[in-house]
Amino acid sequence: MRFLLLRSSSMDAACSDSTAIWRRAVGLIVGATAQLMFAVTVISLYRFLSDTAAKFAAPSSFATMLLSDVGLALLFAVPHSLLRFPKVQSAICRVIGREFFGVFYCIVTCVSLWIVFWGWQGSERVVWELHGWSRTVVVIAFHLSWLALGYSLLLTGLGYQTGFTEWSHWARRLPLPRRRFAPTGAYSWLRHPVYLSFAGLIWFTPRMTLDHALLTAVWSAYLAIGSYLKDERLAHYMGDEYRRYQEQVPGYPLVPSGPLGRRKLG
Repeated sequence: MRFLLLRSSSMDAACSDSTAIWRRAVGLIVGATAQLMFAVTVISLYRFLSDTAAKFAAPSSFATMLLSDVGLALLFAVPHSLLRFPKVQSAICRVIGREFFGVFYCIVTCVSLWIVFWGWQGSERVVWELHGWSRTVVVIAFHLSWLALGYSLLLTGLGYQTGFTEWSHWARRLPLPRRRFAPTGAYSWLRHPVYLSFAGLIWFTPRMTLDHALLTAVWSAYLAIGSYLKDERLAHYMGDEYRRYQEQVPGYPLVPSGPLGRRKLG
């Protein structure tokens, strides 16, 4: 009997080790896949937004285009903010672990954008079309917005945006890093340089078709609401430190007061 018990314990330990190995292998594959998905999505988003989104789909009826495109635009915007709600994030972390939340968030973002790219309905109606020097200026501004977005993401921690930082620490069996709040560069002048740069991606187009205008309207509303929600989320985690930052630094340039300006909290 004792021999059987020892043998059973050994088998249980072997099964446990095997399960742990498989879980770790899956974790490594999922994390690496998320980084690849992020790179592919950035390239696809550039192609999607450069010039006009309409070239990616055949024109359809106005009603179909309106319902489809607004729904697709919201498909990206809503989860992108909802998943960052503290209670939602905590619930997800309890299931998959804090080390994988960033990877999960990255994958959801990429998949939602891929659905947008795949299902987007074009429109032949043109709101504006620029030529000559004005077109050149707008195209340059579009590409400068991409550079500004990359710069802003690097400042805030690109590895946190893609989940690479937490995942790589887990992969190397290191303690998860504690993210620190130390505004530098553009964050010394405004609170939301990432959102401002992203606004440039959707507004600076030399050919604004009706479907692109719908995308711009929905995502601009998302950027405004998302900026407020991000402020509240960071204040939830950092408390008075972030509230003092809000008093000193506006959310956006030329916004002197209100939720997206300098906030008087005293």
